[in-house]
Amino acid sequence: MNIEIDQLRQKALATLEASSDEASLKELRVHYLGKAGAISQLSEGMRHLSKEERPVVGKLLNELRTSFTEALEAKEAVLVLAADAAVFQSLDPSLPGTATWQGGLHPLTLLTDRVIQIFRRLGFALATGPDIDTEWRCFDALNTPAHHPARNDQDTFYFPDGRLLRTQTSTVQIRAMEQAPPPLRIIAPGSAYRRDEIDATHLSQFTQMEVLCVAPGITLADLKGTAEFFYRELFGPEIECRFRPHFFPFTEPSFEIDVRSSLLSNKWLELAGCGMVDPAVFEAINKKRGDNAYDPDKVSGFAFGFGLERLVMILTGTSDIRMLTENDLRFLERFV
Repeated sequence: MNIEIDQLRQKALATLEASSDEASLKELRVHYLGKAGAISQLSEGMRHLSKEERPVVGKLLNELRTSFTEALEAKEAVLVLAADAAVFQSLDPSLPGTATWQGGLHPLTLLTDRVIQIFRRLGFALATGPDIDTEWRCFDALNTPAHHPARNDQDTFYFPDGRLLRTQTSTVQIRAMEQAPPPLRIIAPGSAYRRDEIDATHLSQFTQMEVLCVAPGITLADLKGTAEFFYRELFGPEIECRFRPHFFPFTEPSFEIDVRSSLLSNKWLELAGCGMVDPAVFEAINKKRGDNAYDPDKVSGFAFGFGLERLVMILTGTSDIRMLTENDLRFLERFV
């Protein structure tokens, strides 16, 4: 049987050496190493051997199986390298490569990140909250009277259980004051929802940024300084800001913020609403918290908010707000 093993080894290695493609190697693997292969058939003949011969023959068969497997794998590696070399020979490295298109962040995301960075430099923390909230956080806690038009279901999206899609991210300010005592300094970017007719300047879903600062001794000067710093960082040092008296239920006094610069065609643009937090808001928070952490005689604060889509349109020269939601690559590729 030793002779048969030696003959099988010579035949298997010679056949393997003559093989020139992967298909023939697969056939050889099955022919010699398969369950019904030549080596397995020799192994079945061991039952006719004596106890003394079996260990010797078994060792020879294992050596045959190992040597053939190693030679087969080496041959496969050689064929793979040869195939790769043949492919590369047909390539011309002097030809220009195929350009690939790379995506980028949406202009609204880019501006949001930039705004957050500016306020982080002033020590403001980022706060978030759910898009679906209670009427108390959206209106009652913000000193909005029951007859206010914003509370009408023609202006606000209500759910059957009385909850609503927040009309402003001021709900996050209320949540922050519920959870933490002053001093508090947060920014709250996020989606807001209103039943507006969609046109070149209005969407039913838009992105708003709210700013809140509450601590002992906060004054109107802090509000003006913060707002002016932000707009100078955003538009440049030559920007002018003015504060026009206005009315908001949750601030007193209240103002509209206008800006003007040569980059904006030297026209005054209204960009934000702001004011000092109304004491009624602090009293509502205290009642909800069950303490007097926001005692209006001891703390004061300011708040202002603005729409981010409006800023994107101004900074990028976009004339139609709908372009920010239509995912038209001809528009978005400008920001890659």
